[in-house]
Amino acid sequence: MSENKTLLLVDGSSYLYRAYHALPDLRGPGGVPTGALHGMVAMMQRLREQVPAAHAVCVFDASGPTFRDEWYPDYKAHRAPMPEALAEQIEPIHEVVKLLGWPVLQVEGVEADDVIGTLARVGAASGHEVVISTGDKDLAQLVTPQVTLINTMSNERLDEAGVLAKFGVAPNRIVDYLTLVGDTVDNIPGVEKVGAKTAAKWLAEYGSLDGVIEAAPKMKGVTGENLRKALDWLPQGRRLVTVHCDCDLAKHVPGWPALDALALRPVHRDDLLAFYTRFGFKTWKRDLEEEIAMEGRADAQGDLVTLMDTASTPVEKRYETVLTMEALEQWLRKIDAAPLTALDTETDSLDALQARIVGLSLSVAPGEACYVPLRHDYAGAPDQLPLDAVLDKLRPWLEDSSKPKLGQHAKYDLHVFQNAGISVRGYVHDTLLQSYVLEAHKPHSLESLAERHLNRRGLSYEDLCGKGASKIPFTQVDIERASEYACEDAEMCLAVHRALWPRVEAEPGLLHVYRDIELPISALLARMERTGVLIDREVLAKQSHELGQRLLALEQEVHELAGQPFNLGSPKQLGEILFNKLGLAVVKKTASGAPSTDEEVLEKLALDHPLPARLLEHRGLAKLKSTYTDKLPQMVNPATGRVHTTYAQAVAVTGRLSSNEPNLQNIPIRTPEGRRVREAFIAPEGCVIASADYSQIELRIMAHISGDEGLLRAFTEGSDVHRATAAEVFGVAAADVNSEQRRYAKTINFGLIYGMSEFGLARRLGIETKAARTYIERYFARYPGVKRYMDETRAQAAERGYVETVFGRRLYLPEIRGGSGPRRAEAERQAVNAPMQGTAADLIKLAMLAVQRALDEQGRLTRIVLQVHDELVFEVPEAELDWVKTEVPKLMAGVAALKVPLLAEVGVGRNWDEAH
Repeated sequence: MSENKTLLLVDGSSYLYRAYHALPDLRGPGGVPTGALHGMVAMMQRLREQVPAAHAVCVFDASGPTFRDEWYPDYKAHRAPMPEALAEQIEPIHEVVKLLGWPVLQVEGVEADDVIGTLARVGAASGHEVVISTGDKDLAQLVTPQVTLINTMSNERLDEAGVLAKFGVAPNRIVDYLTLVGDTVDNIPGVEKVGAKTAAKWLAEYGSLDGVIEAAPKMKGVTGENLRKALDWLPQGRRLVTVHCDCDLAKHVPGWPALDALALRPVHRDDLLAFYTRFGFKTWKRDLEEEIAMEGRADAQGDLVTLMDTASTPVEKRYETVLTMEALEQWLRKIDAAPLTALDTETDSLDALQARIVGLSLSVAPGEACYVPLRHDYAGAPDQLPLDAVLDKLRPWLEDSSKPKLGQHAKYDLHVFQNAGISVRGYVHDTLLQSYVLEAHKPHSLESLAERHLNRRGLSYEDLCGKGASKIPFTQVDIERASEYACEDAEMCLAVHRALWPRVEAEPGLLHVYRDIELPISALLARMERTGVLIDREVLAKQSHELGQRLLALEQEVHELAGQPFNLGSPKQLGEILFNKLGLAVVKKTASGAPSTDEEVLEKLALDHPLPARLLEHRGLAKLKSTYTDKLPQMVNPATGRVHTTYAQAVAVTGRLSSNEPNLQNIPIRTPEGRRVREAFIAPEGCVIASADYSQIELRIMAHISGDEGLLRAFTEGSDVHRATAAEVFGVAAADVNSEQRRYAKTINFGLIYGMSEFGLARRLGIETKAARTYIERYFARYPGVKRYMDETRAQAAERGYVETVFGRRLYLPEIRGGSGPRRAEAERQAVNAPMQGTAADLIKLAMLAVQRALDEQGRLTRIVLQVHDELVFEVPEAELDWVKTEVPKLMAGVAALKVPLLAEVGVGRNWDEAH
């Protein structure tokens, strides 16, 4: 084996900031912040696995000024100070990086970039292949045939061609490029209004910064003038952005310029165990202890393994392609005896209701998995077991609820097997849902989970099937490659489960949400998706025709108001009409500097002129027609005569479900035309549509979690809460509240739940900001518990990085501590609202489960066909209507014992619209 000549240079300062902003505000024993520390450990472990190197170093900025501060006193002057929570973690980060076996460098008076540049130059000169891991664009100037940049966060790798493709200039012109565009982060001015495209264009035309400077006298326009203004500054700018590659590192690297002192070292296991204990890293501590126990003693090579999880420890892959009935029988015995089996399917479609099995994979232990190919049909494919025979063999195990199964997005596989006539039972775990419960704000694909929790990266679907025009179906993938991919999926799913399940199980609230809400609701959603909802295509066709006629009339009206015909879909033409011809005020501009004509702008302009109002109406009706009245009939499944939406369970961080293809949760109901779309959702002969929804659910949740006596009293007594609020805010008797005061109170009630400001309230009510402020102050004076809840929730969210629902679901708010002013303000608004919205999402899921359980136990034929936020839509046989009207509200009201009663109401009709 040839000697490894890779030198891996890590921009540690870039890493620690990325780690800090990527993770929530995690806390260790005694409340010490550990988010950045946790992220740094994970990133360094992953990098060591991904980039095998004999020599490496992690370089951090030293505290204090550098030579650039002497050259330019305003250097980095606008940078915000390091967040206190990050500053507390710097020393532990340096400590643990060393414990993980990495040499660490800090050089006083010299930036990390310059240290990295010097090491890169010396490493390349001594025959090393140099890899720099960073997210800093400035270091692109260091790229040569021997030096490459990688960004592990975006999986980007920049060689010379990559730099040219990304920046439009070669690496040896990056300094010139940066000089022209400047660097706002470091407070280095460039040429005013010269961005990336102009800089690249100039350098391509004039060859270099010096060439651009020489051409400055003849440059035309504003950019030429700005260039001439900057001529005196440019030499200083170039000096500041240039990475200096001649630093004296003799005092810091023994034997310099030789690199022997930068050899990667074994992990310091005993000290690392103590470190993990000190900072509360229980999983890593347990895994390291298990690894030590298993190995007895570890040599230096063993110390190079990653320590994040036992599953991340390199294991011997024992993957098998099952092509004989004997081999299948052996695996049947394994899965029959296994305490848990990971099960995965490979199919010919992403549409769960259409997908057919191409093969399936199973895993019962770390490193051990099999793939059973069934429908690969390329030329030269080996003989495969008959699909029907394999499914018949597997059916008893698949349909046995006592045989525990694990999936990644098991709902999809439930459909796939159901398409083949098999009703799988016994799914006790789903890694997608474990991830969603633990960290809803992060990606939940198996690829993401494996990389994040195991430091593993397997084959991707694109690796096998390609993409674009050259993409092939999975049936055409070579069985040997398909087997490696499919086995890896099942085996990694099992490994991810072993990493995530202990964390879920250790938190009672998360365990309840996972076990009692998300897992069972997944199976129920599969039933609802499969049932679908009946659509009257003739009703939609009639509505579509009427909308088309209305759109033609509106277009004519808009043209008349404009005084000329124009393309309503052209922002440029519309802008000319609104701002040049009609002389309306420019409200805001786009990024390119053109006057904006977006919806917000048109709403403001509509107050002064009828054309924007007609245009908004046209846009709304056009979207309604294209999205629903035209499209829904095309989405009817020919086999069922129904439309089948897909409910995405792990998307909204609040726990809400989202409906896709088609989206049946966003049918606009504020306009008569939008409401009419629901007329097309009908019941079959002998049935009716029933709609059940919670009354004022988020206000009731606010009363419960705030404990405000006034709100509790209003709901407990069954009062009209908006009338009660109006009485409090306006200081009148409830009986004397008029309709306008009740409308104001309703807006205040719901507005404050969603974090509405006094400015927003004033705009919504059409009143002065001062009046809105007075109403809010009166509201909080009358409902002090609400104000206390809001203040305490914001404080707790800032301290913990998340808020919780009544049932224990965690809603992470990454921007609550590290975000900018506006983003932090938005996170604070979400902190107030998320517990209510999340609790409402939990309640409707619990209601669905309670109702379905009663339907199943009593053998009823009523079916849940839709879930839309706080509403359930049923298809009800007429003989069961009385039961639904009586029992469903009781079941929905009884799923939780809050401090105020829950109230659910049922409406009935021939279609969904009538049921309201």
